[in-house]
Amino acid sequence: MIQVITGLQLGNSSVLKKAAATSEGRYILLNTRNTEYDLGYLSLERMAEVADYTGADMVYADHWDLNIDEGGNTEKVRHPLIDCQKGAIRDDFDFGTLWLVRTDSLKAAAEAMPDLKYSALYDLRLRLGKIVHVSEHLYTETARDLRKSGEKQFDYVDPRNREVQIEREAVCTDYLRRIGALLDTPFKPVPAHEGEFFFEASVIIPVFNRVRTVADAIRSALSQKTDFEYNVIVIDNHSTDGTSELIDSLACDRLVHLVPERDDLGIGGCWNLAVHDPHCGRYAVQLDSDDVYNSPDTLSKIVAKFHEDRSAMVIGSYQMTDFSMNPIPPGIIDHREWTDSNGRNNALRINGLGAPRAFYVPLLREINFPNVSYGEDYAVVLRICRDWKISRIYEPLYCCRRWEGNSDAALSIEKVNANNFYKDSIRTFELEARIK
Repeated sequence: MIQVITGLQLGNSSVLKKAAATSEGRYILLNTRNTEYDLGYLSLERMAEVADYTGADMVYADHWDLNIDEGGNTEKVRHPLIDCQKGAIRDDFDFGTLWLVRTDSLKAAAEAMPDLKYSALYDLRLRLGKIVHVSEHLYTETARDLRKSGEKQFDYVDPRNREVQIEREAVCTDYLRRIGALLDTPFKPVPAHEGEFFFEASVIIPVFNRVRTVADAIRSALSQKTDFEYNVIVIDNHSTDGTSELIDSLACDRLVHLVPERDDLGIGGCWNLAVHDPHCGRYAVQLDSDDVYNSPDTLSKIVAKFHEDRSAMVIGSYQMTDFSMNPIPPGIIDHREWTDSNGRNNALRINGLGAPRAFYVPLLREINFPNVSYGEDYAVVLRICRDWKISRIYEPLYCCRRWEGNSDAALSIEKVNANNFYKDSIRTFELEARIK
C-alpha cells in the first residue's frame, strides 16, 4: 500500500513531520502542489518498481499537463523533466507534482529537519540521498501556472517572497555545511595589475539582430558623464537585420564596433573577444542590447564602487519596465538577499545574481566566460565569488525592458529544461570545486 499525502501546507515542517510519523507502507506519494492529477495505468506501480530496482530515496517522473484556457478549452501537452544532478540544489528544481518517497527516508529526514514555515519540501529533497528521474509520462496534472517563461523568471526576487527566500537560504547554507561545501574563509585580495589601461572602463554590448533596440542601448552608454576615460565596445555577432549598419551610423571616437572573425561564438565568446581586445578598459561593464542605463551617472557609480571596495566584481540593481520604459511588476530587482558573509554560498541556490554586472578585467582575462549564450555570466560569478569579493549597489542603475523580442520571453519547455540543465551542470562543477 502506498499512502498519498496531499496538502498546501507541505512546506511547513510540522505538517510534513506529522505525515511522516503517521505513514504506513514502504513508500509515500506526496502531492506537493495540491493540484488535481490522474495517474496513468499502473504508473504508481512503475514508480515503486524503479525505486525498488535502484534503491532510490525518491522517484519523480515526466507527466502530461492539462492546460485549461479562460474559455474552458483544454489541451494536453507533454511535460518532460530533467535529471537531478549533484549541483541541482536550486530551490525551484521541477520534480513535478508527485514525489514517491521511501517512508524510512522521509521519517529520517523529518526527524532531522528544523522548524520551517515554507521550506520543508526543499529541506527534504536536500536530505534525501538518491533521487531518480523516470523519463516516462506517468500521470496527468492540471496546470495552474500558464504564464510564459519570461513572466515567471523573476518570481524568486519579488519583494513579496523575501521571507521565503531568507528561510530557504538558511536551509541551503545548512546543506552546504553538511556536505563540506560551505565557504567561510576570508576573500583573497584582488591581484594587482602591472601596466596601465588607457580606458578606465568599457561598456560591453554583445548584439545579434537587435535593430529595434540597440541604438537606445548604445546612446545610453555614450551619454555617461565621467571624470575618467571610457569607451563602448559593441560586439556585433554577424547581425543580418540592419543592426550592423545602425551601429556604423552611430560611429564616434568612444565607440568600438567589433565583428568576430569566427562564426561559432555565443554571448560568452563575444564577451571574451571584447575583454581581450586591446581597447578594453580596466573595468568591463555589462549592458544588454535591449536595455538602457537609467542615468548618465551609472558608470561613475560602478567604478567608484570598485575603487571603494577593491572588489573583483560589482553588481547593481535594475528597474523592470515595458518597451517604453514604464515601470512594471515586480518593480526594482535589487537582490537584497545577498550578504557579504553568505552571498557566495546562497549564489548556488538561486538562478541569477542581478545586473548590471561589472568585472575587474585583469582577473576576468584569466577566468574567461564559457562560450554559450545562457548562463555564461552565472558561471563566471560563481567562480569569482568562490575566492574574491563581489560588491553590490542596491539602487537601480538601468532599465530592463521586457518585450516580445526578449530572448527568454516565451521559451518552450524543452528550451527551459536545456537552460536549467546547463546551469545545474555549472553548479555541479562549482560544488565539486568548493568541496575539493
